[in-house]
Amino acid sequence: MKRKLFIALFIFACVGDSSAQLNSKYQMQHVTIQTRWAKEVSPDNALREYPRPQMERNTWTNLNGLWSYAITKKDAPKPASFSGEILVPYPIESALSGVKKALMPDENLWYKRSLNYVPKAGTHTVLNFGAVDYQCWIYVNGTEVGNHEGGYTAFSLDITHALKSGKNELVVKVYDPSDAGIGPRGKQVLNPKDIYYTPSSGIWQTVWLEEVPEKYITGLEITPDVDASSVLIKVNSKSDETVSLIFDGKSIPGRSNQLIRIPVKNAKLWSPASPYLYDLEVKLGADVVKSYFGMRKISVAKDDKGIDRIMLNDKPYYNLGTLDQGFWPDGLYTAPTDEALAFDIKAIKAMGFNTIRKHIKIEPARWYYHADKIGMLVWQDFVQPNPGLPAGAKEIFEKQGAEMLSQLHNSPSIVTWVLFNEKWGQYDQARLSKWVKEKDPSRILDGHTGEYLYVNGKLRSPSPDAYVNADITDVHAYPDPMNSIKMDGKAQVCGEFGGIGVFIPEHQWLTGSAWGYIQEKPAALKAKYEVMNSHLQIFYREGLSGSIYTQPFDVEGEQNGLMTYDREVIKIPFAELRRIHSALNPDVQVNASHDPIAKDADLTEPAQLYADAITLYIKGNRDERFLKKLVMMAGQNNDLAGKERFGNSYLDILGKPYSSEELAAISEMTTKTTDRGFAILLEQAKNNRKANVKAMSTIYADVIFPFISKSGGDPDWEGLESLLKPYGDTGVEIYLRAKTISALEAKNWEIYKVASKAYLDKFGDYISPDEKERFLKATKEN
Repeated sequence: MKRKLFIALFIFACVGDSSAQLNSKYQMQHVTIQTRWAKEVSPDNALREYPRPQMERNTWTNLNGLWSYAITKKDAPKPASFSGEILVPYPIESALSGVKKALMPDENLWYKRSLNYVPKAGTHTVLNFGAVDYQCWIYVNGTEVGNHEGGYTAFSLDITHALKSGKNELVVKVYDPSDAGIGPRGKQVLNPKDIYYTPSSGIWQTVWLEEVPEKYITGLEITPDVDASSVLIKVNSKSDETVSLIFDGKSIPGRSNQLIRIPVKNAKLWSPASPYLYDLEVKLGADVVKSYFGMRKISVAKDDKGIDRIMLNDKPYYNLGTLDQGFWPDGLYTAPTDEALAFDIKAIKAMGFNTIRKHIKIEPARWYYHADKIGMLVWQDFVQPNPGLPAGAKEIFEKQGAEMLSQLHNSPSIVTWVLFNEKWGQYDQARLSKWVKEKDPSRILDGHTGEYLYVNGKLRSPSPDAYVNADITDVHAYPDPMNSIKMDGKAQVCGEFGGIGVFIPEHQWLTGSAWGYIQEKPAALKAKYEVMNSHLQIFYREGLSGSIYTQPFDVEGEQNGLMTYDREVIKIPFAELRRIHSALNPDVQVNASHDPIAKDADLTEPAQLYADAITLYIKGNRDERFLKKLVMMAGQNNDLAGKERFGNSYLDILGKPYSSEELAAISEMTTKTTDRGFAILLEQAKNNRKANVKAMSTIYADVIFPFISKSGGDPDWEGLESLLKPYGDTGVEIYLRAKTISALEAKNWEIYKVASKAYLDKFGDYISPDEKERFLKATKEN
């Protein structure tokens, strides 16, 4: 890239009150594992880089840092006092926020900070948010200056009219119901497990101020046209104005809100092998922004053998990819630092991949800048609608999808839009696929990744009109890959495969889980992975154009990554991965000196490591961390007696009050109501929803399910209710839930009506909207 991104922080008329940061007692909260970058984070350096590289101004003020925060009930007014400090832009649930609290669907999160402002004639002050999850209202000096719905897209507000000379108050109110709401929320759920993860509520991307003239640039639309050796640029503004584009040393005149075509002679085409970026400067009156673009073309066309292939710059290009979730143990949705954000792309490229499928998450603008600069194809997922499609879900999905298409349009690395995933909230596929294609004809569309989904060779659900109006046919196959169906004019891809679970001790978010579609020991992973890639080479000869492996990094309970969640251990060495991938990715880098820092996995037999650990226990080691590890190793070696013994030893050394990490460990080691940990969870359940959910799950698995199974389909509900009385409200809730669902499935409407009413009346606040709607609909119809 020729240009240098101008990162200077220019303090202008609006400046933050820094006294709070100087006197702060900020401390990152404890987390099971953390990345190497977390220790670098402080209130003074939280993501200081300019956040929008394709529309960059030199005058701006970064508002990241310590803000005051408070949590109130959803219908409560602005709090009179704020309870503490939170480090923006890290989600409140994250350790890096300094808070690490869950936000519930019946609560609001409030942020507050002060701004000093000196009026300047002829200028406006624009407040920008990279992303706030999920719904927010912005107030300046008590006046609402705007609001936004959608947890993934950026928005800007002109706040000039609400500012006063001197000290100003900025307040942000946030509502985020996560999976209890109707809007797109990705993999975030209030009770994370398996393939779903911890929510990220509130401000999770950079907040900044810019001073602009009265007439200013509100956006840019940049579309390369390789066939015509030119680039199309549209400068957006609130009124039609004269603009000039400075490119290649020349100034090209034009009008805002109209397309301007600029010739690009002998264009250097962008690709993963040569990610060349052109500099661009745009002027509208006194407003000047810097940008860049890449010249590349993506299409589907027939190769010299008549096979429909994905083409990059008119040549067949196998998209060798991996499924990137974009989660961090310390920051959740927010990478600790910009270096960490770039690390993931560099690591994936060092593994020998040329494609990332960004899975139902929209990243900050700088992530796409790094992909553009480093050279990585991106398949960008839409953030799926609420799977139950409750009232309003379709409308907000399409509105936020349109915002995403506009926001990410300029990035040359994005080559494919992915509309739906495995029928999660699928609807109107033909119409929506056509809509995406019409809105952005410069990219190809994967209209439904995994519309055909196979697990262990079995098709999960039929699809009579698959891949309508799309450019791709896409199959998901776990664990082993397969080729998708052949349809004329469409490229074939395997949109997901793999999911090989391999746990690495000392590098686990959850020590009691190593979720994957299959389990392998570290020493066996390379051979299994190489076999899978050999099949991809065969499929390539039969027409396959791309594949997406699940996944590059472990994420919380999923330990099926090629690297651990803390980005410390690579399970197959980089060089070996590149060798395996080189057959399908001719652009694979060969210089090992550029490999990211990571340790190779220990390939010692896990049972031997466990035996060595037991020897240390026998010799008297009762360190808390060691005992937690020993419990995990016992479970992963299926030594249930050892797990119970070492778990009891762990509980012996704990004292009240229990930390969140201790409660998480107790939860993981508790599987029966007779376990010592269950009594602790039941006690904590009164004020801790996660503990309550775990206690309910244990009661169901250990008591309710066996009781119902013995009944022959006609349970003695009164007898079961009596059996659950010792468990208090936790027993009542899981009893009513089990009774409601059992009666609904059996169509026993007499029992259902009474049970569902009691369940909804007493515990309705904890039921998701789509499930609540399902229960009420069943009552109404029967």
